[in-house]
This record gives sequence, C-alpha cells and structure tokens, in this order.
Amino acid sequence: MHPIAYYQELLANHFSTIATQKQPKNLYEPIAYILALGGKRMRPVLTLMATEVFNVDAKKAIPAATAVEVFHNFSLIHDDIMDDAPLRRGNQTVHEKWDLNTGILSGDAMLILAYQYFENYEPNIFQKLAKLFSKTALEVCEGQQYDVDFETRDDVTIPEYLKMIEYKTAVLVGAAMKMGAIVAETSEENANLIYDFGLNLGIAFQLQDDFLDAFGNPETFGKQVGGDIIENKKTYLYLKAMEFANEEDKQQLLHLFSIQPSDNTNKIESVKTIFDSSGASEATKAAIKDFTFKAFETLEKMDIDSEKKAILKAFGENLMGRNV
Repeated sequence: MHPIAYYQELLANHFSTIATQKQPKNLYEPIAYILALGGKRMRPVLTLMATEVFNVDAKKAIPAATAVEVFHNFSLIHDDIMDDAPLRRGNQTVHEKWDLNTGILSGDAMLILAYQYFENYEPNIFQKLAKLFSKTALEVCEGQQYDVDFETRDDVTIPEYLKMIEYKTAVLVGAAMKMGAIVAETSEENANLIYDFGLNLGIAFQLQDDFLDAFGNPETFGKQVGGDIIENKKTYLYLKAMEFANEEDKQQLLHLFSIQPSDNTNKIESVKTIFDSSGASEATKAAIKDFTFKAFETLEKMDIDSEKKAILKAFGENLMGRNV
C-alpha cells in the first residue's frame, strides 16, 4: 500500500486529464469547475486504498473512484442549490457563479457521467459496481429528503437523525470502499466488512462536519460557518441541546430555530452558547469517537494482514483529527 498523498496525486493527475472541453460550454464548464476545486477527495482515495488493501493495483480502480467523485460533486451542486449556499470549498458555488438552471442541468449530466465510468470494467464487475451505485445513489436522495423534512419538524429523534446522515453521507463512504473491494475481486465477506468500516467512519465524519459547521474556523473550513444554524437544521448538536438544556434554554432554542433574521450573527452566537452550556458539544464529540471506534472494530474481522489494518486505522484517526 501507498501513502495517502500517492492516491491523491494519482487522482489529481487523472482529473487534470479528464477536464472536458465538450459542447455546449455552459453544460460542461461548471462540471470542470467543481471537479477542479478538488478538496481532499476522500471518497475516491478510499476506493483506491481499498483496492490495494486486497492486493490489487490501485490504478485498476481509477474509473470506479472517478465515478464516486463525480457523483459526490453532483450531489454537492444540488445540495448547495437546496441550501442556498454561497460557498463550497472556499469558492463560489456553481449556482452562484452561473445560475440555478445551469446548476441543475450540469448536476444531472454529472450523474450520467458517473455511470459511464463503470463501462471500463468487464460485465461481472460492471454489474456489481452499478448495482451498488444505484442503491447508494437512491439512499443519498432519501437522506437528502429526510434532511429537508427535518427542517420543518420539531420532533426529530436522535435515531432518525442518525439514519438521515447514514443515507445522506455515510453510505457513499461505505460504497466507495466496497467498490475498491469489488474491483479487487475479494471475498463477499471482506467487501461487506470494508463497507461497514466506511459506513461508520462516514457517520463519524458527518457528525464532525456538523460540529465544525458551528465551531469551525471560517478561514480553513471552506464553508460558511453557522450555515446549519441559519438553515434551522436539526443536527445532532441541536437534538442533544434539546435533550440536555434547561427549560429556558430549550424555549430560546425553539424560538431561534423558528426565525430567519436578516442578520444571523446574534442567532449563531446565541445557539452556540446553548450548545456549549447544555453539554451538547461534548456529547457530539463523544458520538464522533463512538462511531470511529465502531469502524475500527470491523477492521479486526477483516481477512487482511495487520499492517493493512493499521494503515486503515491511521487513515480513520487522521480523518477524525481535523480541527479546522
């Protein structure tokens, strides 16, 4: 296996060669734009890593990894439209740089492009990849709908919220890893275990993302800090605050999550104060650790050598160590 930087460089080189100059320009230019924003490319890196975990060259998994990244960025374009988000990775979102219709149509094209990358594989592997991808893509849409529904509900439970982030975020992380296992043609048991590893790591990652949305550094987080609060999203932080806070703070939180002031500065600061004082911040940090350890437990069941388990564990620890 190789260091993470090796996989990132493989992907960077690959994505620099697939920037499409096809016509119409206004369909393909936004696709090239969001793919060029890069980010850490965690999901396709996981596809490449998973392939080498099972002793097959990572380069064989580049088409599958590309499909994962193209799909992920498609979902980001549409999520940003639904959230009316101004920034993505510190840059203008596609619908802000162009317009809503362009964001919708370019996103649609990316979904189709993602499927095309599986055509690089022989029929048996193609079928397995496409079946997993279709299941995952539908679950991501279900998760997004739950997310939208929760904005207008005051009775969202912790289990409901965890199911939402599992579908919206974690299933794609699990699928990214399982695709590597499918390309490597390992056992079904190994493929399922590495999916579970990615799934639990994905839940931990999303919980951490929720935490950083409130408490991250705006200069390094790359997104608008406090965006979830502005959108009145019932995140794990919010639900734990409603569980732990005193009656006065609960009422204030309910009020703050029912309004859309023109200036959100005071709203964001007031909500964050309640998150801290209620113990919701600490509870969220504990949940992040719990799901990370759950991911590590699945590694022990996997039929791979201990060195590779250690590499996957180190990757998970690095991922959970971000504090921007």
